[in-house]
Amino acid sequence: MFAPFLGILWCVQRLFVKAPSGRQRLNVLAALHATSHDLVTVTNLTYITATTVCELLWLLAGAYSGLPITLVLDNARYQRCTLVRTLAETLGIELLYLPAYSPNLNLIERLWKFVKKQCLYSKYYPDSASFQHAIMECLAQVPTNHKAALDSLLTLRFQTFKAVPVVGETPEGGLAPVVKRSETEVLSMAA
Repeated sequence: MFAPFLGILWCVQRLFVKAPSGRQRLNVLAALHATSHDLVTVTNLTYITATTVCELLWLLAGAYSGLPITLVLDNARYQRCTLVRTLAETLGIELLYLPAYSPNLNLIERLWKFVKKQCLYSKYYPDSASFQHAIMECLAQVPTNHKAALDSLLTLRFQTFKAVPVVGETPEGGLAPVVKRSETEVLSMAA
């Protein structure tokens, strides 16, 4: 989004920070290879729709011809529609939908956070064209200039939870959930 993103600014004197006027959209729909971090993108200036997702599916099928493809998606309506599911089945692409409200399980969300940090925070672009160029340039540099930073950011380590009490469930013979933690769990929480 072509809009102001401010960093932290502390000062005694009042300062005016330049910010873009208006709102120009740049949509980037992308697929990120989980291990090689190859990026396949589709961009437009309007909206992401089911046909945009289908365009990405065609690009993936062409880029990874003959290989099994599993595409991890969130629950956006345009990704779950019949058109997308039918095309994915025709192309032999498995669609794996994440649970609702779990963007932390999708690697591409880490990439978007990185792009925002590189291109948006505390940056001023005089016009939409220079903003779009900065985003596209950052994405183009993913396999080269940003590779080292992204290799540490785009790991397959995800936070998991074991033996988590669920609100409303009571243990046998008790009125409230009992949480038993081992000494190492308590120590790791304190660290």
